[in-house]
Amino acid sequence: MNIGDRLCTTCKNKFVIEPDDAAFYERADVPPPEQCPYCRWKHMLGFWIFGRFRIAKSALSGKTIITTFPESVQFPLYEHKEWVSDAWDPLSYGQEYDPNRPFFEQFAELQAKVPHPHSTGFNNYNCDWADDIWHSKNCYLSRSTVNSEDLIYSYRNLGCKNSVDLVFCFDTEYSYDSLYCFKCHKVKYSFNSRDCLDSAFLVDCRNCSNCFMSWNLRNKQYHILNKPYSKEAYFEKLKESDIQSYSTVEKLKKEFDRIVREGTLHRQNFNVNAVHSEGNFLERVKNCNNTYFFSESENIRHGFRGGYCKDSIDCVGSITEHSAFSVVDGHTYDTLATSHCANCRYSAYLDFCEECEYCFGCSGLRKKKYCILNKQYTEAEYTALAAQIKEDMKRRGEWGKFFPMSFAYSGYNLTLGQIIFPETKEEATKSGKKWEELPTPEYKDAILAETVPDRIEDVADDIISKRIICPETKLSYNIAPQELQFYRAQGIPLPRRHFDWRTLNRFRPMTLIVYPQKGSCYICKKEIEHYYAPELGYKKIACIECYQQQVS
Repeated sequence: MNIGDRLCTTCKNKFVIEPDDAAFYERADVPPPEQCPYCRWKHMLGFWIFGRFRIAKSALSGKTIITTFPESVQFPLYEHKEWVSDAWDPLSYGQEYDPNRPFFEQFAELQAKVPHPHSTGFNNYNCDWADDIWHSKNCYLSRSTVNSEDLIYSYRNLGCKNSVDLVFCFDTEYSYDSLYCFKCHKVKYSFNSRDCLDSAFLVDCRNCSNCFMSWNLRNKQYHILNKPYSKEAYFEKLKESDIQSYSTVEKLKKEFDRIVREGTLHRQNFNVNAVHSEGNFLERVKNCNNTYFFSESENIRHGFRGGYCKDSIDCVGSITEHSAFSVVDGHTYDTLATSHCANCRYSAYLDFCEECEYCFGCSGLRKKKYCILNKQYTEAEYTALAAQIKEDMKRRGEWGKFFPMSFAYSGYNLTLGQIIFPETKEEATKSGKKWEELPTPEYKDAILAETVPDRIEDVADDIISKRIICPETKLSYNIAPQELQFYRAQGIPLPRRHFDWRTLNRFRPMTLIVYPQKGSCYICKKEIEHYYAPELGYKKIACIECYQQQVS
């Protein structure tokens, strides 16, 4: 295989096929990629929907469903319980392979007619207004959540409870408007903090309680702006801050942003126990190269968000082993180019399949074996035809590529790709991505966000019956009864922005720390590689050694 420098066919930037990359592609028997890793991620993340929640009807029963699939979606949507039932037969959509036509053209025809589940996830209670929710209870307008309860307007959380507006948090309770916090209790407006309680406006703090507007603290109590106070003086000083006022909180957020930019010492990466690995947000990994947001994994190359993976390349949001080009897949083994599949093995080019093995070019199958384009074959027939299709795809230049962007479930602007790697409509369409035109709805009897009372104690009970217009998105949002109860209990003023805007705005700092940057340590001045984009404006970035000496 040709290794070394190559030119990305999409962004025209140089990238490198390293010997270890080549070994992975050779094992998978696929040609080297034509796109750089970042363009490959953009492409695959374009299959991970982050769309608006909408009310629709199941194409099978007519039952009301809540989905993030856009109205433009081509295939029928079934309520998830119906989709996994025996009420329909995916094999009834099977079609013969035509060697005279491109494989992707035939697969597109299949995908467009096979029903898809209206949402992903299972074993949930009262989580209808949510998506990608697993083993959770009472989650509302939340996404990508596991083992959580009573979460509202939250994204990418594990083991969290009784909280609102959390993003990428773990084992955190009774908290609000926080990003990347672990094992916290009653924490608000905080980022990258662990084992903290009864605090607000923290960044990079560990094992702290009753701390306010502080940074880089370890094992501290009763601190404001990193200054220690007695217990009595702390609470007296805290009253002066008046964080129950929305206008005051907005001023404090601006000051806190300045502290994060100018006062906080930032570690060059967020890696923990990352052995022989390169990337960011890695925990307990080994031999992972150009990999981000991964944990408990080994021998991963060009991975973006995953865990418990091994010997895989170009995987996004997956749990894979010996696989390549996987998107939001769970526990797949020896697969190639699969999207939203679970417990599949020895298969290629699957879309929304579960517990399948030795399947090729299938959509919506469950517990099947030896199928091609949703048509059943014997083992011998499957082996021969799959080999033929592979050779035909090689000849046409299809083999080893992920599904074309025309197969994506929504426009790029409604996907995680747009959140991590934003593009304009012109940029997206130029590279073959779809784009959703989203008209702004008109609302009757709605109130403007700026008319909402400044303090939570001045909010009347009838606020739950009103639509509030977000000044940023012009979309309406409401205050749910359980949400109002939470704000009153915690003394939190009502939000003035649409919940999706709040989620994306909160998540933005983490989306700006995925490109390696050259710089120098703020302390020792040696050259380092860090992951903070210039747009963040961070003044103090330190190598790991200096950071540990200064902070730990």
